[in-house]
Order: sequence, then C-alpha cells, then structure tokens
Amino acid sequence: MGRRPPRTDLDGVLILDKPAGPTSHDIVQRVRRATGQGRVGHTGTLDPAATGVLVVCLGRATKLVRFLQAGSKTYAARMVLGVATDSQDADGEVVGTTDASGVDERALCEALTRFQGEILQVPPMVSALKVGGERLHEKARRGEEVARDPRPVTVHELVLDGFTPGERAEASFLVTCSAGTYVRTLAHDVGELLGVGGSLLSLRRLANGPFTSDEAVTLDQLEAASDVRTLLVPPEEAARRSLPARPVSDPDLAYRLTQGGRTQGHDIDGPYALTYGTRLLGVYRDVDGRAVPELVWTRPEELA
Repeated sequence: MGRRPPRTDLDGVLILDKPAGPTSHDIVQRVRRATGQGRVGHTGTLDPAATGVLVVCLGRATKLVRFLQAGSKTYAARMVLGVATDSQDADGEVVGTTDASGVDERALCEALTRFQGEILQVPPMVSALKVGGERLHEKARRGEEVARDPRPVTVHELVLDGFTPGERAEASFLVTCSAGTYVRTLAHDVGELLGVGGSLLSLRRLANGPFTSDEAVTLDQLEAASDVRTLLVPPEEAARRSLPARPVSDPDLAYRLTQGGRTQGHDIDGPYALTYGTRLLGVYRDVDGRAVPELVWTRPEELA
C-alpha cells in the first residue's frame, strides 16, 4: 500500500504484532507510510528475528514513550544448549560446541532459579546500547569488542515451558523481566552456568507492560484499515494503564495543574498519572512531598 496523505491529527498508541525480519526502525517507517503521521516512536526495540508486541506511539502520544517503555516485559523464548555463538543467538557465528546430553531437566530448572530476582547482566555486543557515543552493534559489525560494565536487571519470573534432552538439548521458557533485560544473554548465561554453553533460538514478546499480544494488530491489518484511529489506544488510556493513577476532584486544582502547578505528593515511588474525570492531567513524580510535573498533558483550554 502506498503512503497515505500526511496528517498531524492522528494521536494514539498502536499495539503491533511485529513479524520476524524487519528491524524496529523498519516497522516505524512502515507505520509512518501507512498512517501519514510523521511523528512515530516505539517503546522498546525488538531484534529483527524476534516477533510479538511492539508498542508504537503516534503524534502527541510520542511524549509518553519514556513512561510507557519502563514497564516489565514478558517473553516466550527457546534456547539450545551446547552451542555458543558470538551474538548469543541463532544469527551469530558458532564460537563453541559442547555435548549437552548430560544436562537433564532438573539441572536446567536449578540453573534457571539462579537467574531470578535482581541479577547483573553484561550487555551483548549486538545490542543498541551506546558505548563511547556509538552503539555496540555498530562496533560489532566491524569485528570490534569492547569492555561492557554489568548492568542490574530484574527477572520477575522464569519458568521452564518445555525441554528436549540430547547433545543439542533445547528448552523453551517464559520470562517476565524488567526493561533493559537481554533474553539472549539470559540464554547464554544459563548455558555457561551449566558448563555447556547456550544461545537463543527464537523470541516472542507476549506483553510490553499492560499491552499484550491478544490486542496486537498485524502490519497487514494496519495497512488495510480504512480508519487507523479504530486501531489506536487513546493516549490517556495508555497512560492510565501503564502508570499508577490518582484522581483530582477539585476543578480549581485541576486547572492549576494544566498550567504546570504542583500539589500534594502521593507517596508513590516513580512516575504516576493525575487524572480529572476521564482526562489525563499529566505525569508527576514526588519530590520532597510534592507532586512535580514531568509531563503536563491537558492544556488549560482543553479542560475549560
């Protein structure tokens, strides 16, 4: 389908089911062409081979990206034991093989429990993390490898979903983790702990924060839609689903907040939404007992 006429009035959050193959940047470009909206951003990269939930913000909703991308992610993954690659997944070059037939399901489960909770991960060289002003995957393409500091991440849940023993044992697992967790590195580290090496075979994101694959639409559905707005989650709803929300009942206070005012804090760790009726007033954070705006959403004239 060709590019739609440019439009600037299309605001909302699109829950896409990303296919294997294109990069997340490629998806953003296709969304721009399909919708005619030039302001498009996503809330968390998926590798080209990965599939599943990619949350894409359009128009004014791009202001919410930094708040929507902070939620936990849930993945269905499959890994192979006994094969290590330089990219920690099936797309890389094999750098080591070991007979994994000595690994049984019990040993694997015990290894997985070691990676639950708060852990440290060394980001893979194929990641988009910047070191020295350049993304690691750009250095990796030139054959470079640089030192990377371990980063704290949280694995909320890690469950074995299937296991096939053998010289190249395979395991499928479900993982819910904090933003910034590399599942390919999880597969690699589990293999290292078991002494046989490991790498990721496939990855599907089932949920990104409150947004799930059950509500995701395909690129074909997007490009065939007669009215793209019917596929969008309104920005206000997306914010309320992603953040703790507290209502404001005083209309005078609500009006002051649309002008960047502050109010009494709510003793919440991290950003939260303040609402007035069905309206999102903005995103706030407690500072010294006061609710300080990080994003003022509703304009005074909109409230009036």
